[in-house]
Amino acid sequence: MSYLTVLLSNAAVAIEETTASQVVSSGSNSTSYVSTFANMLGGLIVVIALIFLLAYIVKRLNLVPSQNAVIKTIAMTQVGQKEKLMVVEINQQQYLLGVTPHQINLLDKLAQPIEESNHSFAKNLQQAKERHHE
Repeated sequence: MSYLTVLLSNAAVAIEETTASQVVSSGSNSTSYVSTFANMLGGLIVVIALIFLLAYIVKRLNLVPSQNAVIKTIAMTQVGQKEKLMVVEINQQQYLLGVTPHQINLLDKLAQPIEESNHSFAKNLQQAKERHHE
């Protein structure tokens, strides 16, 4: 019982000290509100900027391809810093494209379509070459 009494008296003292310090610092409350508002506004600006940055990155890296597009990317691999090979499908016909920052070249029209799977691009390309040479 005495332990409970000590805890209650300590809590009462802490409440009295907090109330006394709030009364003394009531002149600085307006400054406190301004700094709190400034911090909140700054945080909001950072979060909004982060959202726009992430949206730009997702769009730039094409992380969310459209499902009902006329041109469908089947596979893609980087062959250089800014060069890549792509297999695209247009009207159930697949094409192997070489893509650079300045141009896009048709490398081959695939006679046998590559099936979409979890295989790597290299396996898909090898499969297309084998079908093409048969």
